[in-house]
Amino acid sequence: MKIEQTTTDTRVLEELGARLAAERLAQDLTQAQLAEQAGVSKRTVERLEAGAVATQLSTFLRVLRVLGLQDKLDALIPEPTPSPLQQLKGKGRTRQRASGQAEPPAAPGKKWTWDP
Repeated sequence: MKIEQTTTDTRVLEELGARLAAERLAQDLTQAQLAEQAGVSKRTVERLEAGAVATQLSTFLRVLRVLGLQDKLDALIPEPTPSPLQQLKGKGRTRQRASGQAEPPAAPGKKWTWDP
């Protein structure tokens, strides 16, 4: 399954968990072995693979490191590169602040809710 903008948080967690489980199995590791090497509990690995909870990011990173997948995070959030125009404007300086964007006015009568 391709994770897209419209994919719900729950489905993303389930998909990431399934991918972790598949990689663990491909490396012929039990959940207990992975947990021990990552320094987390077996139950934590079970929950990650089930997509049951959003654990701490540091726990997720430990598991990725044991599976040798931490370098794949570069594809998740690539290092930003300034456009040629930004380079000319900034004269080589790194941007320190965002100007922000104007928020569109809220639609009347539309109630805001959390993503399911």
